[in-house]
Amino acid sequence: TSTNYSPSFAYSIGLTKTYNHPEIICFGFSNRLGHEILNDVAEIIKNGEIIKSGIIYTEIFKDSRATFLKVDKRNIRDYFGAGLNYYDDEEFNALQLIWTDRNDKFPWEDNFEEEFVFKQPLLDRNAEFKFNEEKNLATFTTRQWLEDLKPILRVVHDEDGDWQFLTGDQMPEDIKLVALEELIKRDETLNEIFDLEYNEEADRDFIGGKWTRNKMENDQED
Repeated sequence: TSTNYSPSFAYSIGLTKTYNHPEIICFGFSNRLGHEILNDVAEIIKNGEIIKSGIIYTEIFKDSRATFLKVDKRNIRDYFGAGLNYYDDEEFNALQLIWTDRNDKFPWEDNFEEEFVFKQPLLDRNAEFKFNEEKNLATFTTRQWLEDLKPILRVVHDEDGDWQFLTGDQMPEDIKLVALEELIKRDETLNEIFDLEYNEEADRDFIGGKWTRNKMENDQED
């Protein structure tokens, strides 16, 4: 699955049931290649090897290293939709396959290539801040949120990538700039729309309420 905003990813279904082994997820490949890689890893497991987190593997990719991270359970629901259905919402563990850049560097190593940073979010961490962007990204919110502690009820992800977190009662003069992290620190439920697409908006009635997502109408005429 891939979109203009969210990175592509593929994952296994059935490793837990068949081999009592964590499911595997990987990011950043085409749908076909992603599933080919998963099949290769499944063959390793089928042959009796248990994949472990933190170990360096050299047999998965021809000329580069790979490793695996244990997926934080708080991140599983965001990515394993079909897997959750398969296991009838029973809990299962998962490992994320991590690949290196063209210089064989992992994302946490010095000089990892910047263009690949958002192609494989690291699912062993960041459960408290799920957005792809930097924590200090300047985002638009309202004076009412900042000063009156009113809840964010509407979120807009502009086609140019800007984020707006709105209380719904703001006027143009009420718009303020804050770091994205400040919004999430006050209200972690905003993580629920971390994958809101470009030119998409989401609305809710109260904090913890169900988000309704809509593609924004482009009402600008040429």
